[in-house]
Amino acid sequence: MRIPTGNPDLDTWLSGGYEKDIITTFYGPAGSGKTNLCLLAAVEQASLGKKVIFIDTEGGFSIDRVKQIADEDILRNIIVLRPTSFLEQKDVFRRLLKLVKKDIGLIIVDSLVMLYRLDLGEALTSDDRKRAQIINRILARQLRILSEIARKKQIPVLVTDQVYGEFLTKEEFKSGKEKGVVMVGGSIINYWSKCIIELQNQKTSKKAILRKHRSLPEQEFSFKIVEKGIKKN
Repeated sequence: MRIPTGNPDLDTWLSGGYEKDIITTFYGPAGSGKTNLCLLAAVEQASLGKKVIFIDTEGGFSIDRVKQIADEDILRNIIVLRPTSFLEQKDVFRRLLKLVKKDIGLIIVDSLVMLYRLDLGEALTSDDRKRAQIINRILARQLRILSEIARKKQIPVLVTDQVYGEFLTKEEFKSGKEKGVVMVGGSIINYWSKCIIELQNQKTSKKAILRKHRSLPEQEFSFKIVEKGIKKN
């Protein structure tokens, strides 16, 4: 019921890898390793002869990075879709059910919320609450589609999410509470994701924190990004 992550130490940390029938979400600031972990998993499945659907909204899919990790021949097994607006992303998800076939080994959305965040920001700036509600419903529908595919087709789904600074009240600020980070689309993402991994930038490395899992406790994994993928720190 799991697929390998592309790194044996990360496999061990997750008791075998990413679960097949759920959405796994990575969230964290820029440069924390979200896309790299997605590429590792994509390369692993493509190397096994499985097709990978990679929905790239940020321009993070790098052919050169894939060539560093594995032989470029595996690129034939990776289907890259590049929506440039939330409307286009909505259309990609409409087509997604038709693209899912027996030989699909993994679906990746990197990132699910970038285009959503832009549209939502415009709606909130103009105080158009009705539009904001519609945008949130579209995001929830996209997650529902991904969850349905994962459960019914046993195809694992990896999603990346962005973060923003936590809002502190005056009392919290005065008490010395440190400002944390919050996932974009927080409650919607949290509801549909059965595994959530926070990624943090450290001085000389990265840190993954397992925030939510169906069978594993909260735990940490420190790693560095290297030419061939990642290395346990």
